Amino acid sequence: MAVDRVAAEAGEEAFEEVDPTGRFGRYADVLGLGSVKKVYRGFDQEEGIEVAWNRVRLRALADRDPGMVDRLHAEVRLLRSLHHDHIIGFHKVWLDRDAGVLNFITEVCTSGSLREYRQRHRHVSVKALKKWARQILEGLNHLHTHDPCIIHRDLNCSNVFINGNNGQVKIGDLGLAAIVDKTHVAHTILGTPEFMAPELYTETYTESVDIYSYGMCVLEMVTREVPYAECGSVVQIFHNVTRGVPPAALKRLKDPELRGFIERCIGQPRNRPSAAELLQDPFFNGISAGEDDDALADASSVVAGTPVPRPRSYVDDLAGLRLD
Repeated sequence: MAVDRVAAEAGEEAFEEVDPTGRFGRYADVLGLGSVKKVYRGFDQEEGIEVAWNRVRLRALADRDPGMVDRLHAEVRLLRSLHHDHIIGFHKVWLDRDAGVLNFITEVCTSGSLREYRQRHRHVSVKALKKWARQILEGLNHLHTHDPCIIHRDLNCSNVFINGNNGQVKIGDLGLAAIVDKTHVAHTILGTPEFMAPELYTETYTESVDIYSYGMCVLEMVTREVPYAECGSVVQIFHNVTRGVPPAALKRLKDPELRGFIERCIGQPRNRPSAAELLQDPFFNGISAGEDDDALADASSVVAGTPVPRPRSYVDDLAGLRLD
């Protein structure tokens, strides 16, 4: 419901809107903006905490891609069923029929996406990167061991969020996730091309596609470069991925441990470890205590050469592949 804008006392913020129960209020500040979804800064008056108020224009969404409405509802249903420290928490959903808008309230991560955060902070230790990487794995393991199994299918650094004050990382944007039966097999081609495993294009795959995407996330975290930035089109990315040509950024990694870990993640499906197995990988040894000098080194020191800026010529080609 709309709220009359009343002159507030000095320093007081006025809500633009409140939910039907009066518990959640929406401020004017926009945290994220997509073609059909806006994310605003909100406030939970009952708990006294800030939240993310997600507002989706259903009419525009249905006009552009009727299937996206179903994916959005799937995201909301998934969020309501998942409770984990490293998955974005869900609070409430309601439909404003008069306005043709679906609203849902989620947990907010104060520092935005991991991609944005990493671009803002160049000097990050390898230890910190490993901590982020481990938290993403813990979230993935929860999805993959959920009954039924959940495949994210669009894991990338713009869909992972971080609270910069404590380094806590959370997986979000589950709009393209698939719930699969005991065979753990899915068949729909969806995702962000730079992070899509080769078998995604064959329309038969399992949750191991998330491990591939995860490996690409780790690569981006280390290099601050989107995988396959050297490619000028989605078609080029497709050809490289399906032919098994790794991103150029991988070749510039000087650290054999980092390179080896990523290569295990993006290998052939039958050889990829599960999230549970990766959590036991020696790569994560010692990140909690007793780190050596190498573990504390700046991540930029393990990359050779200058990152290649991501080409922008094919951004429009990606429209419709992602919800936000």
